[in-house]
Amino acid sequence: MRDFNMIIDGQPVATDHHLSVVDPASGQPFATVPAAGSAHVDRAVAAARAAFPAWSRRPEAERQRLLHALADALEANMPELMELLTRETGKPLSGLNGIGAGMEVGGAIAWTRVTAGLKLPVEVIQDNDDARVEVHRKPLGVVGSITPWNWPLLIAIWHIMPALRAGNTVVIKPSELTPVATLRFVELANAILPPGVLNIVTGERDIGATIAAHPDINKIVFTGSTPTGRKIMQSASGNLKRLTLELGGNDAGIVLPDVDPKAVAQRLFGAAFHNNGQTCACLKRLYVPDSLYEELVAELARIARGTVVGNGLMSDTQLGPVQNRAQLNYVHELVEDARARGARILSGGQPQAGGGYFYPPTVIADAVDGMRVVDEEQFGPVLPVIRYTDLAEVVARANLNDNGLGGSVWSNDAARAAEVALQLECGTAWVNEHGAVQPDAPFGGIKQSGIGVEFGRYGLEEYTSIQTLKVMKR
Repeated sequence: MRDFNMIIDGQPVATDHHLSVVDPASGQPFATVPAAGSAHVDRAVAAARAAFPAWSRRPEAERQRLLHALADALEANMPELMELLTRETGKPLSGLNGIGAGMEVGGAIAWTRVTAGLKLPVEVIQDNDDARVEVHRKPLGVVGSITPWNWPLLIAIWHIMPALRAGNTVVIKPSELTPVATLRFVELANAILPPGVLNIVTGERDIGATIAAHPDINKIVFTGSTPTGRKIMQSASGNLKRLTLELGGNDAGIVLPDVDPKAVAQRLFGAAFHNNGQTCACLKRLYVPDSLYEELVAELARIARGTVVGNGLMSDTQLGPVQNRAQLNYVHELVEDARARGARILSGGQPQAGGGYFYPPTVIADAVDGMRVVDEEQFGPVLPVIRYTDLAEVVARANLNDNGLGGSVWSNDAARAAEVALQLECGTAWVNEHGAVQPDAPFGGIKQSGIGVEFGRYGLEEYTSIQTLKVMKR
């Protein structure tokens, strides 16, 4: 059993009460972390606020240098961080199509380096004999970060790095289910950053609520469920905090009639099942034309039955366990509801016997809109496949969902697919791909999938306020 400490004002902080962190491959605890109270949040926010003036005044080149040093620390400690991620999330070290703990740490390094290189130059609106008008981007102050359990380290990096790059200081609260890799990273980071610039508190959900409502926090960035996002908006209204919310997704993919089912099935399977389907922007509803339907669902089921499910520490494992017992039960509940309503379960469909929270990849045929497994975000290793005959009608059905994170169109005619993709009501649309994000392109949701964007210049701007400077010349 490994014990971790919080880091507040550059110092390790322990508590009298602790939380156990469970390895989902065994269902047994493997680590303990502090159970913070509201006083710990107050200390962390006070430390971040005290550190803000000096940090925000640091030359940009110096902040960039320190972010690159954080990337170096991630790289130097990559094997340890990978193992911690696998132990707490269940995801394999490598994983299906190379999407696992190694990819998560590698992505964290890449995002840190790209973010370090971003710039927010002064924009000149007017410069004539009368006046010069400039637009400056200024840091907000203290940023509160609340992260989920599915990509705990990578999403922490997505929150932390633009905040620091823009000149803000941070208090982060990781999910109580997966806090250990983030705790270890913040420990490493505090050997590089000035005290108070990056603080971490761990605890139950009430600690997240305390952060959301704290009057000395200027912005909240949250990744997680839509219901929790709504609560954060309400709590943040007390001092009109800025918000970036990346919330739930129920992404639709539409296959056009010109594709070869055998050629496209492996890519569709990877888009739906990487990280066990526990990704906001996974492909979660697949619409297939009637002419291709039976061949494609059969091919998807064949791939599913050949996928290696097991402990993520084993080198041949492609998919690990579902991260927690409650999510496992929810996934199975959706599958059973579909089964009871006449859907065909072509693969999987039952939790695996033995220890851990294992559920094999499950392909559901004869799914229809209105089934819970179609209308709700499964966030697990389940893919409902829905028939269609009319393209315009199926685009309307895909858009009917309250979520609007991502969507995709699959075709041999990329130009035609792009025309269809632009009709989807979502923040990101892909052609012949789904869920691929990158650190220099904005990513965010519409409708009930969130507010604001992350990544690149657009994401960095969300950690700043605008100040307009007008200098009269006569």
